[in-house]
Amino acid sequence: MLQSYDERNRDLIVNVGGQLSHRDQAAVSPFDSAVQGGDAVWEGLRLSAGRIFRLDEHLARLRNSAKALAFDHIPSAEEITEQIRRTVAANGMRDGVHIRLTLTRGVKITSGMDPRLNQAGPTLIVLPEYKDPVYDFSGITLVTASVRRPAPDCLDPKIHHNNLLPSIMAKIEANVAGADDAVMLDHRGFIAETNATHIFLVTGGTLATPTTVSCPEGITRAVVLELAAAAGIACETGDYTLPQLYTADEAFVTGTMGGLVPVVTVDGRTIGDGQPGPVTKQLTELYANLSAGTEWLSSTDTVPLPGSAITRAPNTPVAR
Repeated sequence: MLQSYDERNRDLIVNVGGQLSHRDQAAVSPFDSAVQGGDAVWEGLRLSAGRIFRLDEHLARLRNSAKALAFDHIPSAEEITEQIRRTVAANGMRDGVHIRLTLTRGVKITSGMDPRLNQAGPTLIVLPEYKDPVYDFSGITLVTASVRRPAPDCLDPKIHHNNLLPSIMAKIEANVAGADDAVMLDHRGFIAETNATHIFLVTGGTLATPTTVSCPEGITRAVVLELAAAAGIACETGDYTLPQLYTADEAFVTGTMGGLVPVVTVDGRTIGDGQPGPVTKQLTELYANLSAGTEWLSSTDTVPLPGSAITRAPNTPVAR
C-alpha cells in the first residue's frame, strides 16, 4: 500500500494558526512545539458529500488529548469547526477529502522542552487533501512488527499524540517485508492494533477486537461495534494472541483513512479462505451507508454548520 500524489492537491490552501496560505507558502515556526519535540495532538477527518463524519467525537478526543497534556487556552470545538469551515471553503471542497487536524502546544519564546516556554497558546493546523481510501478493498496483508505498543504507564494511548515513531518503525518493517501494514503487540504480547488501524477478527460468527489498553479509543472502531450490536452480531473485546488471529474465519482493519478493509494474510497465514467474509462484507456496507449519509434516522441527525456546506454526520447507527 503506497499513497500517491493527487494532482488536485497542487494548489491547496492550508490553515496554520488561522492564516490561510498556499501549500507552498504555509509556514510553521521552528520554535513551534511540534517541531521542537513532537508536542502536539491530531485527528483525521473525512469530508463526504459536504459532511464530516463523527465530527463531535473527533473534536472531543482532540481537546481531551490537549487537556491531558496540559495545553493552555485550548480552542473550543466551535472555534476549531470554524477554522475547518474556512479552510474547506477556501478550497471549494465537498467530497472525497481527508482533513489532517493538528493542535500543537504552540510557539516557544526560546528552544527547549519546558512547556513554560510556550506563552502564545496552541497552534491549530488544518490540512485538507483530496484523498481516496488508501487500502485495497479486496484485502491487505499484514506482518507482525518487532516494535511494541507501550503500556499506559509509559505513554497512555488515550492521548492521541503526534509521537508516531513506533508506528513509523513498524511500517518500515512492513515495507521491507512487502506487506501493507504491521501488526503491533502490546507489552504483554497480546495484539494491540496495526501501525495505522484497529484490528477485528471473526471466529464462529462472533466479532472480536482488542481492548484499548495499548491503542487509541478509535472512533471508527467504536462505530463498528455499535453497528455490529445494532445488526445482532455478537461482539466482544479482550486480549487476543497471534494464533487466534491466524486461525480466525475473517479479519479486517478499521480507520478514518480507509474505513473497513479485509485482511487476507497475516505473517504468511491465509485468513479464512483468503477472501472478505460475510461479517466483514455486512459491516463494510453498513459503515459505508452510515458514513456516506444515506441512512439518516431523521433530518435532525445532520446539523448544519453556520455559513458552510459542511454538516455533522449522524452519531447514531441505524438499527437492523
